Amino acid sequence: MSSAVKSTEQLQAEIKKLRRQVRETEDKSQRAEAALKATEQRYRLLGDSAPFGIFVIDTAGRITGFNRKMAEMLQWPVQQELPSINITELQKFIEAGITDDFRRCIENKRLVIKAYPCVTAGDSDDDCLHLRFSLCPVLDDDGSVTEVLTFVEDISDLKLAEMTIRESEDRYRLLFQSTPIALIERDASRLKAYLEELRQSGIHDFSAYLQENPQEAIHCVGMIRTVDFNEAFMELVEAKDRDELTQGLMPVHPSEVNRFAREVILMIAEGNLSQEREETFLTLKGNKKSVLAKSLIVTGHEDTFARIVISLVDISKRKQAEEALRASENNFREQAMRDILTGLYNRRYLYRSLEELIEIGKTTRSQLSLIFMDLDYFKHVVDAHGHLNGSQAIREVAATIRESIEEPAYAVAYAGDEFVVVLPGHDKDQAMAKALNIQSRINNSVYLRGQGLAVKLQASFGVATFPDHATDLTGLLASADRALFGVKANGKSAIGWADMLV
Repeated sequence: MSSAVKSTEQLQAEIKKLRRQVRETEDKSQRAEAALKATEQRYRLLGDSAPFGIFVIDTAGRITGFNRKMAEMLQWPVQQELPSINITELQKFIEAGITDDFRRCIENKRLVIKAYPCVTAGDSDDDCLHLRFSLCPVLDDDGSVTEVLTFVEDISDLKLAEMTIRESEDRYRLLFQSTPIALIERDASRLKAYLEELRQSGIHDFSAYLQENPQEAIHCVGMIRTVDFNEAFMELVEAKDRDELTQGLMPVHPSEVNRFAREVILMIAEGNLSQEREETFLTLKGNKKSVLAKSLIVTGHEDTFARIVISLVDISKRKQAEEALRASENNFREQAMRDILTGLYNRRYLYRSLEELIEIGKTTRSQLSLIFMDLDYFKHVVDAHGHLNGSQAIREVAATIRESIEEPAYAVAYAGDEFVVVLPGHDKDQAMAKALNIQSRINNSVYLRGQGLAVKLQASFGVATFPDHATDLTGLLASADRALFGVKANGKSAIGWADMLV
């Protein structure tokens, strides 16, 4: 009896234990199910919020799940029964080659990544999407493929941007090569980076740095790489072909290489590339050309200076015309100060120059002498041989005077047979010596030989010195003239100094 009761109690205890285990199992199952639902919810949320399409394909090609982005991308109806979508039957997938790549993924059990340039969405055949698929095989424990997880990116905008950039680059290259203006494209990114390193090391005054380190100029310029140049540039530098062109235009004087290099480096360092500048270069044939240069950073490369286009406008003819005009103007001004008959300076030049020399003499306390002279009995020559021969004789006497002096001294055809010689820095003794020299040359010369004549001439001289006789232009000329008048009044053919005759 007691053993039977004991057996019943044991049975009831075991039943209670089993019930407790069942409840615990149910609780664990509920918690697992809740966790599974939460996980599914998180994956669904993650999948729906992903910026790319996701869908799962079983080995038969049936789509067993896809996210919201995938539905939007290919216009798949969300309420459609998933097994009804089979990529082996989707015409757009077959035409694009996606179906073949799906089969290859399963057969090789390897990831397949491929871009498809035209996948149509929905029922429309008009709009093409450029899609990139990543087909990832999912393997079970024995290595068999159970399904294929697929990620899809819409790269249509990216490809459109790449095509736009490519077209823009093609247009740029076409314009670059076809423009009649000489263009050269250079990459200064290495130099820009190097200058930034120097700046970070504490160097901020690059002008002083290059002055202290002249070898750096050539080193830095060597970092600039020529990327391209057009036909107009080759014509400018007189290159026969692109292989011949190993360098750009070189400065006319080798001494200017460092100057030019410093200018370029400072422009890069300061980011001031837009300024126009005139440069004179030698072409490959050694011809000198002047250009107006202007640099421009290609948009998108402002930070790196990787693309800089330099335009070079040939202004050689304009510069030559300007130089010819300047020379003509200088010649005109020079001629305006010259006597037509003798080629000596005229009175206009005398008054302007003598006044300046006197002012300089006052400042520097230097002396200045003046010789006033005219030919003796010159009227007899004109009466005997005519006015034309008289003019020729004056021209030949002017040549004798010119040969007797050296700069800064100069001679002036004052009037008729009268001449003035200006002697900067000459004192009384030096002026007297020069007057004697001129007198001797005239006395020992024979004139009008070219006309078949032999004419001997003599001259009278009056000498005055600043500041001994006068301190202004009028007074100095008057003093020399009075000295000359005194000589003429006392027999001529002599040199007068103040009231003294020589």
